[in-house]
Amino acid sequence: MDWTRHLLIIPILLPLVTGAALLVIDETRHTLKALVSVASTLLLLLAGMALMRMAGGVADGSGALSSSYAVADWPAPFAIVLVLDRLSAMMLVLTSVLALASLVFSLARWHRAGPHFNTLFQFLLMGLGGAFLTGDLFNLFVFFEVTLAASYGLLLHGSGAFRVRSGLHYISINLAASLLFLIGVSLIYGVTGTLSMADLALRIPEVRNDDRMLLQAGAAILGVAFLVKAGMWPLGFWLPSAYMAAAAPVGAIFVILTKVGVYVLLRLSLLLFGSPAGELTGFGGVALLWGGMVTLAFATSGVLASQAMGRLAGYSVLISSGTLLAAVGMGDSAVVSGALFYLVSSTLSTAALFLLIELVERAREPGADLLAVTMEAYGEERDETEEPEDEEVGVVMPGALAVLGVSFGCVALLLAGLPPLSGFIAKFALLTGMLNLDGLGNVTEIPARTWLLVTLVILSGLAALVAMMRTGIRTFWAPLEAIVPRVLVMEVVPILALLALCLAMAVGGGAMISYTDAAARALHEPPRYIQSVLGTPSGAR
Repeated sequence: MDWTRHLLIIPILLPLVTGAALLVIDETRHTLKALVSVASTLLLLLAGMALMRMAGGVADGSGALSSSYAVADWPAPFAIVLVLDRLSAMMLVLTSVLALASLVFSLARWHRAGPHFNTLFQFLLMGLGGAFLTGDLFNLFVFFEVTLAASYGLLLHGSGAFRVRSGLHYISINLAASLLFLIGVSLIYGVTGTLSMADLALRIPEVRNDDRMLLQAGAAILGVAFLVKAGMWPLGFWLPSAYMAAAAPVGAIFVILTKVGVYVLLRLSLLLFGSPAGELTGFGGVALLWGGMVTLAFATSGVLASQAMGRLAGYSVLISSGTLLAAVGMGDSAVVSGALFYLVSSTLSTAALFLLIELVERAREPGADLLAVTMEAYGEERDETEEPEDEEVGVVMPGALAVLGVSFGCVALLLAGLPPLSGFIAKFALLTGMLNLDGLGNVTEIPARTWLLVTLVILSGLAALVAMMRTGIRTFWAPLEAIVPRVLVMEVVPILALLALCLAMAVGGGAMISYTDAAARALHEPPRYIQSVLGTPSGAR
């Protein structure tokens, strides 16, 4: 028996056992609990890298499925099936990287700011790992709820009136999304008699005409539940305030939560409503495309209007979500490949921004944003009889501010999509797929809506650049009062590590794009997924 196939259960089992063990350890032993949590997350990252290697090495040139794992060895479609492919492996590694960076950052003080921080963090990782690996809708709901339950406690971690108020909004909205999830799943099960994703892909083309509208209603309601999590306008109105209120390490790991919604929509839209779905092929694609573009436009205006850095980061998350949802709506393999590259780059850069914000704001006086806006609007009056002060040429910048300033500039380049970091390659690959450029760079038969999306993507990058430059000038170039922040090494290292990964993605862009190309091709070949899970040739029952 090949023991490596049992690795598929590790992303669920390891954080579950760790979280349960942390509950037993006395809450006053903060250091021990933190070390256990960090060690477990490091092992989770190593397991994710092994699974990513497995998915990339066993799959053939078309990016076919690598492995499926039936828990308790029940036959499909009745078993609880975990499915590994390039996309799920990539999401597991990305989650582990963010988790490790957030946990190391939290060692400075956040793991002591409230009870059971590390326990909730591990349960969050368990829910995320299960959501990325599960092969049926029922267990997707289970892991979805585990993730949300842990996120409720993490968002409220650290107390504070604004955090509690935003947390209550977050909880109420996501409880409504969970109700919609249940309704949608119930309708789909009532029509098809199964919740296995692979089995659904076989049964949907056979649904009777009388039941087709009910199936579409169930799929639409289920889609709305994930659009709430992804933050599509107008369903994502809660996101900027909630993410702004979260503690810095919590906000960083929360960036991946919006990608859960995008991941599920991408997976289900191509598996259940791909080319084999007959008359239901492409169901919901137009709504995702236009909804993503509206979200992108809304988030772009929000970025320009944001004065607080936390709100700027929240709207940057929405820019990423809007871009990805529109790419999913297009459904083209080349666009999906570029979108996957963009997903990784934007997630790493936005998470780095959330961690960076706390350190940067230590160098700012409370209310500095409001005062800076007032001075820009009305100017600063000066008595003409006063003697002009001698202007100081050059400013001695302490080492901490220098590191923070360079990191802030790198994040600005990433969000704007400018070279030399991975943000440029991600947007270039995405726009190339949208414009369908051939080897000679010729553009042919580009629909008007595609040009609109290309324009919005470019404008969103420009808006991010303007907003980040404005904030950077106020903070590092012309602060109202220079304050040298107290920054610990364990707080700076996670930020530099995330930015280093973005640089590595730029240097190794060819290998990364080859990986995302293979992942996109696999998503566009549902029969391979079905055969891997059910062991049945396409179309056979």
